[in-house]
Amino acid sequence: MQNKFYSPFDLERFPETASPAGDYRSAFQIERDRIIFSYPFRRLQSKTQVFQSGEYDFYRTRLTHSIEVAKVGRSICEFLLASSERLNQSFHIDADLTEAICLAHDLGHPPFGHIGERKLNHLMSAHGGFEGNGQTLRILTELIYERPGRTKGIAPTRAFLDGVMKYKATQSDWIKHAQRPPENHFIYNEQAQWRDVVFDQQAYPNELQTPKALNKFKSIECQIMDWADDTAYSLHDIVDGIHARYINVGSLTDWASQQTLDTAQSKLVEKLCEKIKANSYEPYFGSRVGTFVHACTLKPRTGFMSDRTQRYAFDLEIDPVVKAESVLYKSIALDLIFKSTQLQQIEFKGGYILERLFSALCEHCADPTSKGLNLLPASVQSLLDHEATAAGRYRRLCDYTAGLTDGLAVRTYKRLFDADFGSIAEIQ
Repeated sequence: MQNKFYSPFDLERFPETASPAGDYRSAFQIERDRIIFSYPFRRLQSKTQVFQSGEYDFYRTRLTHSIEVAKVGRSICEFLLASSERLNQSFHIDADLTEAICLAHDLGHPPFGHIGERKLNHLMSAHGGFEGNGQTLRILTELIYERPGRTKGIAPTRAFLDGVMKYKATQSDWIKHAQRPPENHFIYNEQAQWRDVVFDQQAYPNELQTPKALNKFKSIECQIMDWADDTAYSLHDIVDGIHARYINVGSLTDWASQQTLDTAQSKLVEKLCEKIKANSYEPYFGSRVGTFVHACTLKPRTGFMSDRTQRYAFDLEIDPVVKAESVLYKSIALDLIFKSTQLQQIEFKGGYILERLFSALCEHCADPTSKGLNLLPASVQSLLDHEATAAGRYRRLCDYTAGLTDGLAVRTYKRLFDADFGSIAEIQ
């Protein structure tokens, strides 16, 4: 049965690419499969979510987080189809498309979690900056299948491209608005072309002229991915934090005593303490996933792009009570986990490693006329040799650094800077 929620406008691919003859899959299923079987997706298994990958076998990595986000996003689509009178079997938000967007949403994150993102943005500030979402978009449109002389990217549909574009303001937009480079929440300046593709070259209205307003303007699938992401990390970071003993009854009680909590927040903290005491916090938070899914409703909207696609004819509304619960859990995770001395020390070390690595690569590889050492794998050096501009070469070095897993970043650092570590074997 044809899904009339999507039109040829949503299904247009960039560059235009025909589906394989006789393929039983929809365009959105093909995109989902290409993400799952890709090299950048597999690398997420060794990238930090909260705790460094490989430290223990039960902590979430970027890969398991992405899988959980995809499942929550798909469940939201299924729940909205079953509960909303506005949707039906021939007119609904595609769960395969939403799942693909959710699976891809963290592809661009560098090693060592958010410190890696902040450090690379600082190091690249004079060359266009670095942002995890912008890097995701770059991977999907430029890098994922790239070889010299071959087609680049996965030829995404407009709907998929729009869904992964969580932010639409460029670094230049932010500099023009705030007179300084942004810390996060931007795409690269050259990616304005993909924003133009999403909007079909239409100039956006006055109410979307500020970077903040432009970033809030998201397709319905992107909104679902955003809430699925919030659901996964606001609930599951707490579970991992309890497992790791960063969060316990004592630390939680002390934290609550220093906050100004309302009655609802206090009850949630008391409930969490009860579940920790009873060692039943994991099934409790598992059950909260369903609550967060059921908190979703659709609200019709009109305005820019709503006449071109149903993807902008609806907004996702979240029950304020459940949204407040998510905010509370994120505050607990921030104060008791991310701001803890142990994680701050690990973050410092990760940032230091990335800075030393990137600086060494820039010193020896950024200038094509210099006689620096050959520090890069042959495949990366080949791509670097094809770059005609300094900006392009720095971006390639950033691509390589951001693509490293936690473990590979550490091993590469040791190979370059640890006198007792090294191998004559070819580097990976």
